[in-house]
Amino acid sequence: MKKNALTALAVAGAVAAMTGLAFAAVPLYDAFCRATGFGGVTRTADAAPQRVLEQRIEVRFDANIALDLPVDFAPKQSTQSLRIGETGLAFYRIRNLSNEAIVARATYNVTPHTAGAYFFKTECFCFNDRVLAPGEEADLPLVYFISPDLATDPDTRGLSELTLSYTYFRAADQSAVGPSS
Repeated sequence: MKKNALTALAVAGAVAAMTGLAFAAVPLYDAFCRATGFGGVTRTADAAPQRVLEQRIEVRFDANIALDLPVDFAPKQSTQSLRIGETGLAFYRIRNLSNEAIVARATYNVTPHTAGAYFFKTECFCFNDRVLAPGEEADLPLVYFISPDLATDPDTRGLSELTLSYTYFRAADQSAVGPSS
């Protein structure tokens, strides 16, 4: 009997530990991706590097919209060419097509994924949810740079272009728009 109780306790403990790990997996994976750039997740920085290389890279801009979000969303420029280490400024435009306020959230990634570790943003509309009034239009700034370390990494040193892609979707928390009428 004691052996069965001990086995049951061990199994219950294993199930509890696995459940805890399952809940912790998403935030831990997210933190890992943000820290390393894994999976094309870009990183943030307070300032651009002091070193600017002569090597240029072309940055392509892409925009996507979740099916349930009634907005127009597009980059104002399709590409930018800048020197590696140089600060770039780009804009996206968003317009609420509905007659109600919505809260929208932007997610992003870089392809090829190996370049995500070297793409840094110092200012981005994706840092916070955006409340859009009915019919509101806005130009959304993005200030970024590509780290000079990209040129010395064996996986990225020959890279001449990358794509920054954003997807806007309806934020789960719509409370910022207030009660609906």
